[in-house]
Amino acid sequence: MTSSNMNLKILLPTEILIDEPVTRVIAEAENGSFCLLPRHIDFVTALVPGILSFWNSDAQEQFVAIDNGILVKYADQVMVSTLNAIQGADLDHLHSLVEERFLVLDEHERVTRTALARLEAGTIRRFIDLEEQRYD
Repeated sequence: MTSSNMNLKILLPTEILIDEPVTRVIAEAENGSFCLLPRHIDFVTALVPGILSFWNSDAQEQFVAIDNGILVKYADQVMVSTLNAIQGADLDHLHSLVEERFLVLDEHERVTRTALARLEAGTIRRFIDLEEQRYD
């Protein structure tokens, strides 16, 4: 890899979403957005949900919507670890993908919360039954 490139790797819990040479990365941390170029200093930062953009070796801008995550830049390596990320060719396409994916996640979260509430209610009922049996 030449000094004008970095290698961007975006890691999800189940896959490597991106692993390719890039010339520039723009991301957003808690204190605002920032740009990484190949000769920038090494550092680590927490990322907030938003759009990460990068320029590939063909000088084309690419976009990735990411959830909270951690970015580590070390030498010519830029690694991002996040629970959720979606890659899109342009912002309009990415916006529709994010809406679809988050609607599915919202539905899963709703189902999970309902199941958890049922488990909690069942556990409380069992404790009440045990307590009543203890005094019978």
